This record gives sequence, C-alpha cells and structure tokens, in this order.
Amino acid sequence: MRQIVRTIAALFLLVSTAQSAEIDSVLVIKSISKMYLISKGERIKAYSIALGGNAKGHKQQEGDKKTPEGKYILDYKKSDSAFYKAIHISYPNEKDIARAEEEGVNPGGQIMIHGQKNGFGWLSWLSQQFNWTNGCIAVTNSDMDEIWGLVEIGTPIEIRP
Repeated sequence: MRQIVRTIAALFLLVSTAQSAEIDSVLVIKSISKMYLISKGERIKAYSIALGGNAKGHKQQEGDKKTPEGKYILDYKKSDSAFYKAIHISYPNEKDIARAEEEGVNPGGQIMIHGQKNGFGWLSWLSQQFNWTNGCIAVTNSDMDEIWGLVEIGTPIEIRP
C-alpha cells in the first residue's frame, strides 16, 4: 500500500512540476516527429507532432510543404486561426530571406505550431499519424491547450532535421 501511495505522490509531483516549470525553449526533432518543452536544460514535456507534407529538408520556398529547420522565436499567439489555436514561428529569419533572394523565390511564411483544423479535432487520432500540414507543426487540440498555457511569447524554438 505504501508503494502505491509513493508512486501516486511521485506522479503527482512530476505532473505539477511540468505544469509550473518555466519553459526556456522548445525543441522539435523532425526525424522522430517529436516536440519538447525545455526548462533549465531538461525536457519537461514531449508531444507527438505532424509536419509539412514534404517534411524532409529545410523549407526552401512558399508552397514546398516543408517545415523549416533552424533557430527561431515564438513571436505571437493567434486564437482566431483556421486551426485550433496557433503560435507563430518567426520563419523566415534573415538567413532564410537571403537564401530565398539568392534563388529568386519567395521564402514563404505563416509557419505555426497549431492544433487541428477547426471542426476536425475529433479526427486527430488519425491526422496525427502522418505529415499533412503546409509546413506547420500540428499537435492535438488538448496538447495545444497545454502548450498554449506553458509557452510564453518570445520563447526560442529550434527545429532540427
């Protein structure tokens, strides 16, 4: 009985620590479809994600359905999105713009972390099994609620291959 009580207490402590931790950064690892919230160098929360429909490689131009790779800032929240809540990623950065200008293409933009398409949250059990966005990072609506509450505007995000 004591072991059960200790286990429950430990789980409660773990959950409450994650909910009260100050998130320093967000890390996305595209190759394993995971996003992590980081506090003081430790991964506090992990989420399964869906990416752009053409997920391999760095975003090159508007419409390529790639999720960018690099270091950005989560610079604003949007509650009236076409998707269930959204947090904007500051893509393109100066390096992305310079590369696009060199190649004579539009780098694109409006890359977000967001929930499911409005009205389709119930389908996330299926939609989160494959990459379907235009370059954004999609999570379930319940995960988006949690991320929305934990991540502040100005938080750095690193997106790795």
